[in-house]
Amino acid sequence: MAKISAHTSSMNPSQVVSMIVFLVIVTAVHLLYQGAIRPFAEAAVAAYGSGATSNIWVILKDFEQQASVTIGLFCGFLIMYKYQRIVFHEEPLFTMDYLQAYDKTQALNVSEALNELEQSAYAENSSMSTWINCLRRYKNTQNVQHASNAITENVEMLAAQLESGNSMIRYFIWAIPSIGFIGTVRGIGSALAKAEEAVAGDISGMVDKLGVAFNSTLVSLIISIILMYLLHVLNNRQDEMVINTQKNCEKHLLTQLHQQE
Repeated sequence: MAKISAHTSSMNPSQVVSMIVFLVIVTAVHLLYQGAIRPFAEAAVAAYGSGATSNIWVILKDFEQQASVTIGLFCGFLIMYKYQRIVFHEEPLFTMDYLQAYDKTQALNVSEALNELEQSAYAENSSMSTWINCLRRYKNTQNVQHASNAITENVEMLAAQLESGNSMIRYFIWAIPSIGFIGTVRGIGSALAKAEEAVAGDISGMVDKLGVAFNSTLVSLIISIILMYLLHVLNNRQDEMVINTQKNCEKHLLTQLHQQE
């Protein structure tokens, strides 16, 4: 039997891997900002003054945008990690026929099959545990409908586990616009402090601070929209896997159990 992960329910990277990737992203984005984005923004402001407000480097230059980009990249990593794990590792296993070694033309030895699956090193795997619970229910009740109910219950539990595994991703997607709003408040407050200079005729300071206010919200909302789409794609793939899991159980397992009657 192919090697099966023992932790299919969450499908998130380990805390060590997450921390390493987060630190790498923080460092890379900081170096990018210090080495390229902020120098380019300063050059654009020096060359065009208040007319540089639409320059991409000026839009990205502030700390709120840096934080949003950093969190957005890490959130994107979490989404892509789960997606590739579903596609290349978990989905094939969730559609596997664990009873393929048994002769389909003969009645299934439920006790033997159940014992084999229970002794597997991967008995806690969500896919295999669904088969185990179904066989156990049938062994106790000798009723295919009860076994079918066990499949439904386990599939619903799997769907709930997959959804709860996305809680950190949803938190980050919520946090990014909040960071943008913090930049908006900070920028407006700083712009009001430059009101006297603006009245005196120097509006450059107020324009710069208002740029912080609006650009931070703009960048954070764009990042949030992109991440929401990626999360939508991930959720759809998770739903497909849950549906395929139930279909697989009904096709291979319940068909075998019906032969018992």
